[in-house]
Amino acid sequence: MESPKTNSVPLKRYPLELEVILESVQDIAHSIVAPNAEEIDREGFWPEESIRALQSASLGGLTIPEEFGGLGQGSFGILRVSEILGQECASTAMCFGMHCVGSAVLSAKATPDQIDRYLTPIVQGKHLTTLSLSESGSGSHFYIPDTKLEATSNDQYKINGNKTFVTNGSHADSYVISTVAAEPDAPIGQFSCIVVSDDAKGLKWGEAWDGLGMRGNSSRSLDLNDVLVPKSDLLGEEGDQIWYVFQVVAPYFLMAMSGAYLGIASSAIEIAREHLIKRNYSATGSNLSQFTVLQHRLGTLWGNLERTRRLAYHAAASFDSGDPDSLPAVFTTKAEVAECAVTIVNEVMTLTGGMAYRNGSKLHQLLRDARASHVMAPTTDMLRIWTGRTLLGQPILGA
Repeated sequence: MESPKTNSVPLKRYPLELEVILESVQDIAHSIVAPNAEEIDREGFWPEESIRALQSASLGGLTIPEEFGGLGQGSFGILRVSEILGQECASTAMCFGMHCVGSAVLSAKATPDQIDRYLTPIVQGKHLTTLSLSESGSGSHFYIPDTKLEATSNDQYKINGNKTFVTNGSHADSYVISTVAAEPDAPIGQFSCIVVSDDAKGLKWGEAWDGLGMRGNSSRSLDLNDVLVPKSDLLGEEGDQIWYVFQVVAPYFLMAMSGAYLGIASSAIEIAREHLIKRNYSATGSNLSQFTVLQHRLGTLWGNLERTRRLAYHAAASFDSGDPDSLPAVFTTKAEVAECAVTIVNEVMTLTGGMAYRNGSKLHQLLRDARASHVMAPTTDMLRIWTGRTLLGQPILGA
């Protein structure tokens, strides 16, 4: 009997709309993303061909509501798409995922003007967006910005500050920026989200990203020096940022990241499975797949992946259905996926022996990509704390 593939979840389990989307993503992942993955990692290239292919396939509006012309997918859709892309190239999964998260933020309280200038071009595959929340001074507390937003007139803001680790940095057409009010009479902690066009004057990009892993992310720093932005580009109302963080950013972002890392873990297990099936000892003619201890170890890894995957699917589906108790599962998912991905890739390197340890191997890339899962904010430790606070009825952003 032919062994089943371990890194591909059947699509027939999903509603027709999502099934069609995932089939299209799989086609692009196999035909375009996979062939480019090694060069993207080796050279640190931003995955332009893959991103443009996804946009050309009308997938850019994945998380934009159908009423605005998008595909109307929630956190479950972005989780599955990121998982499929992550099996071939985690950088591509993260770059496209951040575009989808940014699109969801833009859509959440979009004005007619923002629909025309941002959402419609995104749906048409003509506009790429992304989040820009992290700062060097805030560390993993990405929701507490120091970038200042100041009203200079009745119809214009001025922005000053610095952002770090901007995925798709210098390649996107717009950036969803987090800010704090600069006016002396503004309420303390009045954080706001605003969208900044890539052609705004006063933007200065830092050096190209040269990371240990996720090397195609173009995760660059951004200086904003007296950047003038129309007030019509404010997202929601002044002071709405925390609402965006927990109602849109956290669930969509955590699911996008979780999907990418599930893809890494799936890819690693498939490498292990193929190695055990194909590897023979020349002296005895025995095959590694016949050894009970190796069967046991692979089965244990598969169980780890599958239970973690089901937690992620449950968390995303619960959030999308409006379950008021879904946040602990959403927070826990990325923490559990991080543990799962790092553990599985490490163990697969042991199972596959010295060949896996050579520079340039696929597992070499997967190990470097997987390790980022613990340090990308919200970090694993922070998510554990948020989960505990939610369960205990304590303020999530407590001291």
